[in-house]
Formats: sequence, structure tokens, C-alpha cells
Amino acid sequence: MDYKNIQELIKAVSDSEVTCFEIETEGIRIKMEKKKQQVVERMPENSGYVEADTQKSRAKGNTNDVYVEKLQSDIASTIKNESKAIPEEKLFVVKSPIVGTMYSAPSVDSKNFVKVGSKVKKGDTLCILEAMKLMNEIESEVDGEIMEVLVANEDMVEYGQPLFKISEN
Repeated sequence: MDYKNIQELIKAVSDSEVTCFEIETEGIRIKMEKKKQQVVERMPENSGYVEADTQKSRAKGNTNDVYVEKLQSDIASTIKNESKAIPEEKLFVVKSPIVGTMYSAPSVDSKNFVKVGSKVKKGDTLCILEAMKLMNEIESEVDGEIMEVLVANEDMVEYGQPLFKISEN
């Protein structure tokens, strides 16, 4: 069975109503299983009064109206809260210039170079990236405040992977 035949088989099973399919031929065993999508409906945490309103509304026959109004108010309050957050345009993202292991402190006993809330100046060391037994200090390119640390100590990082978000001054 070649790659093209396997692709055709996958497409045929995907397009059909079959939920489970298994075939063994030429020493190759293929098993495919489709699961129904689960729709999880999540009610907002502070929806206690909605339940009472919903019970009253059921008697009147307009249950969807109450839920839609509550959902719209939740969305509006979320948007209002998000607008207070710092816009992404104001954040400078420090990206890894190399592939390696990230160290947030100069040694095991030392405290981290930076943490969320730390004020940094251009040229301050943010972390160390180890690549092929060479330790490379990653320095801040801007003055500002660390808003988010995106990588944990001793994590492997890829080239171009975001490491820190800094709110520029």
C-alpha cells in the first residue's frame, strides 16, 4: 500500500459516516477512528441570577433572550477590561537569536536577572542562552519594564522564539 492509496483511504473514511475503520494488508495495519465533536457550553462564573431569570423566562418561552443579554453584557465588560491593558504595539518582544538552553540566572545560587515587573535599561542582561557550551548573554534593546517572561529556566528555545515582552518607556 503506497502513500497515495493511504491518503485516498483517509479521505474516503473522513467523508463517510463510518466512525471506526481498520485494515491490515501487506504487513501494514491501519486503524482510523472518528470521534464526534463535543460541544462544551460554559456558563459565566457569576451567572447565579441568570438561572432564576431563566426559570421565569421558560414559563414565558423566551429563554434564549435572557442568555443572549447576559452573554452580551459579559462580552462588553470583557472588552472594557481588555481595553485597559497595554496594547500589543507598545510591547517590545525580545526574541531568541539562536537555538539553545535559556538560563534566567548566572548560576544556580543566584537570583534571576529579571522577573515580571523588573525595570530594565538598554544593555541590561535579561538571560543567558547556552549553545554548544558557549554562554551568550541576551541584553535588552530598549528601556522599559518586563511585562511577561515567556520561557522558563532551562527550557530549550528555538531561533526567533519570543523570550520576554517589555513595555517600552
